[in-house]
Amino acid sequence: MKEYTTLRWVLLGAGIIAILGLTGMNVYSLYALRETTIESERENRKLEITEMTEKIRNRFLVPYSGLSKVDMDHEEKKFRSTGHFTGHLMARIQRAAQDPIYEGVYYLPADSWACNNNGDILKYDRESKHLVSVNDYPDLVCDGAVMARTRMKVLIDEYLFNNKVIFDTHRSMTLALINLSNREVFGYLTMLIDQDHLINDYLAGLLTNKFGEAEQSGAIVWLRDWTRNETIASSDPDKAFGEYDIHYHQKFPDLFDDWRLKVSFTDNPAIAASKASLIKNMIVLGAAFFLLLGALVFMFITAQRERSLAKRQAGFLANVTHELKTPLTVMQAAGENLADGRVIDRERLKSYGNHIYNEAVRLKRMIEKLLDVAKADANQSMIEPKPIRPGRLLKSYLDNHRNFIESRGFELDLDIPDKLPRIMMDPENFETVLGNLIENAIKYSQGDKYLGISMKHNDSTLRIVVEDRGVGISKKSVKYIFDKFYRVEDVMTASTKGHGLGLSIVKNLVELNGGTIDVESEEGEGSKFILEFPVLTETVADEEQVSSTVPSSEKAPYEYVEEQ
Repeated sequence: MKEYTTLRWVLLGAGIIAILGLTGMNVYSLYALRETTIESERENRKLEITEMTEKIRNRFLVPYSGLSKVDMDHEEKKFRSTGHFTGHLMARIQRAAQDPIYEGVYYLPADSWACNNNGDILKYDRESKHLVSVNDYPDLVCDGAVMARTRMKVLIDEYLFNNKVIFDTHRSMTLALINLSNREVFGYLTMLIDQDHLINDYLAGLLTNKFGEAEQSGAIVWLRDWTRNETIASSDPDKAFGEYDIHYHQKFPDLFDDWRLKVSFTDNPAIAASKASLIKNMIVLGAAFFLLLGALVFMFITAQRERSLAKRQAGFLANVTHELKTPLTVMQAAGENLADGRVIDRERLKSYGNHIYNEAVRLKRMIEKLLDVAKADANQSMIEPKPIRPGRLLKSYLDNHRNFIESRGFELDLDIPDKLPRIMMDPENFETVLGNLIENAIKYSQGDKYLGISMKHNDSTLRIVVEDRGVGISKKSVKYIFDKFYRVEDVMTASTKGHGLGLSIVKNLVELNGGTIDVESEEGEGSKFILEFPVLTETVADEEQVSSTVPSSEKAPYEYVEEQ
C-alpha cells in the first residue's frame, strides 16, 4: 500500500507538470502568434514607408525620365555652337519648368564662374521656351550648382552614367550633365523646389492618403526637420509628436538630408483583432487549465479519501464484529445457564434476566445505528417533523438519564431561558442528536467532568450548545469528525469503544431537519458543539422548564453512544 501511495504522488506530480508544460507551450504559442502578427503588420508599414520615400524621390525625376538615352556629346556640341540644347533635352527642361514642384530651372555651364563674380546665368523662360540670360537669381541656384560641382569632382573618374542628380537638402535639385566620351561635366541644370507646394500640397497629402488615421493604418508618421526640431507634416494632424513612443526612423534616399520620417506604431484593426483573440484564447486556456488541474487534484483527493475510507471501513468491520459478538456471547452464556437449570435462586435469575435484557437492548441499538447509516447512504432516512418544545424534550432526556450522568461524576451546567420558541423537528431525531452529543461529552472527559448545555434564540434561529472540558479535538481532525467511520487517533479514543458513526448520524439528522451543526474545539481544553435550527413564529412558555438541577427519576437503560 505504501508503494502505491508513493506512486500516486508521483503520478499526481507528473500530471501537474504535464498540465503546466502544455499550458505554458500554448501560452507561448499564443503570444508568439500575436507578436508575429504585430511584427508582420509593422514590417508592412515599414515597407510602405520605404516605398513612399522612393516614390517621393522619383517624383522629382519624372520630368527627366529617359535622359540616360540622350547623347550628351551631341548636346554639348550643340550648346557650344548655338547656345541651345537639342529638342530632346529641351523637352525635358520644359516639363520640369511646368511641374509645380519646381519654382524655376537654371543652367550653368561647367566652365562658368558666374556664381563667383555675380555674373549672368541661364534661366528657362516659359514664354519663349528657351534659356535666357539673367543676372537676378536666388543664391540657392549657386548653392546647388557649387554643391554638385564639388560632388562630381569626387565621382567623375568612376561614374558610368550621363547624368547625376544631387539634392541640396530640400531646397534644390541639380542635374549634372556628363559627356561620357571625355568623362567631363559640361553643365549643371538646377531646379529650385517650391517649398510650399512640396510640404503642404504634396508631402502632407501623400502622408494623409497613405496612412490616414492611426486607428485604421496602425501607424502615425511625422515628417521632422531634425536641424530645427520641428514637425513639417503628419499623417494624422490630431496626433502631436512627443506624445507617442517612436518605433521607427526612415531617411530619404539621396534627398532631404535634414528631414526624417518618425513613425509610431499603434493598433490597427488587424492587431486589435489579434489582441482580442489572444485575450479570448487566454481566458479559454485558463479555464481549461484550472478545470484540468482541479479535476486532477479532485480525483487524487477523492482517491486518497476513498482509500482512507476503505481503511476505516475495514477497521469498522473488525471492530463491529467484535462488538456484536460480545452481547451475543453474554446472552448465549446466560441462556445456556438458564436452559440447563443451573440457576434456581430468584436473585440470580433476575440478574441473568437483566444481563440478557441489557445486552439485547445494546445489540438492538447497535443494529439500529447501522440501519440509520445505511438509510442515510441510500437517502431513505424517514423523518416526521413536528412543532416541538426543545426545553421539554431536553428535560425529558435529562430525567431519563440523570442516574447515568451522576454515576459518572459530571457537573451539569444549564442555561435555558424561561421562554423558548418552537422548532420544527422530529422528536426522536432531537433526542438522538442530543443524546449522542451529551454521551460523547461524558465518554471523552477525564479530569474536569463538566457538561454544559445552553439554549439561546433570536427572531429566526434557536441555538443549542453542548460543551465539555474533555480531551478536545486537534485542528487537523476537526474537519473530519463528521465523516463516517472516522475516529480521532489518540490514546483515549484507542481505549474507548466506538465505530465512528455517531457524529455522522448526528450531522445527517440535523441537516434532514433543516438545521446546521458546527464544532469549536481545542486539544486538551474540550469541545463545543453548536446546533442551529430555524424557529417557528410562536413563542411559548414551558410550564415545566429545566432548572439548574436535574430531578430524580427511574434509571433508563443506557443508550449506546458513538465516539468523537
